[in-house]
Amino acid sequence: MNSRRSFIKKSSLVTFGALNLNFSPLLKDINGVDISVVTYSFNPGIEDMNIIIQNCLDSGSDNIELMGNHVETTLGMPRSKRSHPDWRTNVSMKDFKNVKKQFKNQGINIFAYKPYCMSPNNSDGEVEYAMKATKALGADYLTAELTTKENTKRISRLAEKHNVNIGYHAHLQASDTAWDFAMDDSEKNFINLDIGHYIAARTENTKEALLNFILKNHSKICSLHLKDRQAAKPLNLGASDNQIWGKGDTPILEVLQLIRDNSFKFTASVELEYRIPSGSNRVNEVKRCYEYCDQALNS
Repeated sequence: MNSRRSFIKKSSLVTFGALNLNFSPLLKDINGVDISVVTYSFNPGIEDMNIIIQNCLDSGSDNIELMGNHVETTLGMPRSKRSHPDWRTNVSMKDFKNVKKQFKNQGINIFAYKPYCMSPNNSDGEVEYAMKATKALGADYLTAELTTKENTKRISRLAEKHNVNIGYHAHLQASDTAWDFAMDDSEKNFINLDIGHYIAARTENTKEALLNFILKNHSKICSLHLKDRQAAKPLNLGASDNQIWGKGDTPILEVLQLIRDNSFKFTASVELEYRIPSGSNRVNEVKRCYEYCDQALNS
């Protein structure tokens, strides 16, 4: 991943010096830790690829997990969900290679792709589309929600057929054993660990448990999602909510320093989900999260 990103940097004609950041605007490495962003952070409801590219440039983001809706509509996917399976199984991969080129020309690497077509209700053709698109984008991983064992076995079979690595994401089902069946099913399967969801999921998911989980499973973690959520409430899990970083219970600082101190090679991705403060916007808040990472990794 790093060699590809270095090439992208050298081949890009974009000048980032104009960005008003108090540290290197290219977040590829802070004291040895790779920092990236999930494009959901910018515009979860906007599906214009050019807006996402501009958001990356404005925030100084050079490595992304690209959400499917941030390219599919731009490439012509119909609004009607009934038409999505047919579109996905027939779209040309030349279009996705062109997407890769457009991001690359702006100095942006796509390390993961996450389209919304990996559930048990999606056809094999849609799942194979996702894998072909991941390869056309030059991404290292296709990310997907952790669902049923049966669906995981299906995805594993197709991942081995297409030689694609899958990073599985968990929400409130996160536990120290939640990924075991996926890891046992195929060498193509990896963990996309959301540390905020982990802390919010259950009372036994403590800071110490999270750090131990990362230490134990680091070789199978493809990426982390960084967010700050409150710890699980025994009587009301729904009360847990996303917080401005440093205000919740998720040990972001300790996790980042653990990655740094152990020279782990997986990327840590900003996923902005807290309420945007009055007078700010998503790009500024992504930069604020980067500043938090910078301070954590330089202390």
